[in-house]
Amino acid sequence: MSAGKKERAVVVFPGRGSYGAAELGYLKQHHSGRQDLVDQLAGVVTQRGADDPRELDTLTKFSPAKHLPGRNASNLIYTCAMADFAAIDRDRFDIAAVCGNSLGWYLTLAAGGALSLPDGATLVDTMGGMMEREGVGGQILYPLTGEDWRADADLIALVQSAIAETDNAFLSIKLGGIVVIAGDDAAVSALMKRLPPRDDRFPLRLPKHAAFHTPLLANIAAKAQSELPASLFAAPSIPMIDGRGAIWRSGTHSAAQLHSYTLDTQIVETYDFSQSIAVALKEFAPDRVILAGPGGSLGPPLAHIMIEHSWLGITDRDTFTAQQQDDPFVIAMGRSDQRTLATG
Repeated sequence: MSAGKKERAVVVFPGRGSYGAAELGYLKQHHSGRQDLVDQLAGVVTQRGADDPRELDTLTKFSPAKHLPGRNASNLIYTCAMADFAAIDRDRFDIAAVCGNSLGWYLTLAAGGALSLPDGATLVDTMGGMMEREGVGGQILYPLTGEDWRADADLIALVQSAIAETDNAFLSIKLGGIVVIAGDDAAVSALMKRLPPRDDRFPLRLPKHAAFHTPLLANIAAKAQSELPASLFAAPSIPMIDGRGAIWRSGTHSAAQLHSYTLDTQIVETYDFSQSIAVALKEFAPDRVILAGPGGSLGPPLAHIMIEHSWLGITDRDTFTAQQQDDPFVIAMGRSDQRTLATG
């Protein structure tokens, strides 16, 4: 990299579940210098009757009853992620594109300029509240790789069969070498019994999650479209990659199309995070991928996707780990040992 030349970065935003016990105090620790931004976003949701994300962040102990419900979790993650995005060193990085996983699409819209920051907070609070009140079913995490992080064809076939043979079960999210399966309560219970235990953790039912990205939430999609107008949306200032791998650029789509995708298609159809990252790598050729916080749970899925495509010569867990040692291609802002690489 020549002196003075900026690095091209793709910024990736996290989904639900990224604010856990380890992230308690994230706003206070990392963003005391961005109090105006934090206060602005907190003000939007508290005026709508939501719990204050600043107060949730400063509780003395992580509370599943407080921190994990859809509305509180979503608002916390949005506030942390938008503050992280603002903290990225723009003298070093040129943001080439933005994308995210599931909830991370809403964050992508705000970072990409398709929503104002306050309107993004309104969208996140609205959807988080709807999911909490009216969401049905649940989601299960299950790994599809071996210890080397390479895809295991037998595991993939097993999961595909389990979904196909279980009523009201659906592929919810393609998350690198991890799959998120969703369904109604009966389907989730059946799959929890059917899928073989792995690593003393899986299959893992995600707490307080509904069957997002499946037809089971068609009623929420319809309600969201009626409550949130297309006038909230605008052309993005930064290219955005959605949950199909489609790129949204300024002038290529209408606000109505963005409204329809966001509040219909991506709610009821599989979210393909793997494809969105593959497109980010191949179409934008970034010098770095920056994972906005909170947390760093998207690191392994990103590695799985790089391995699948042999990106930068990475073919397994060991070559990814070696590549990350001295000059990381993937910078996770939720990791204390990598954060300053993004913020300067």
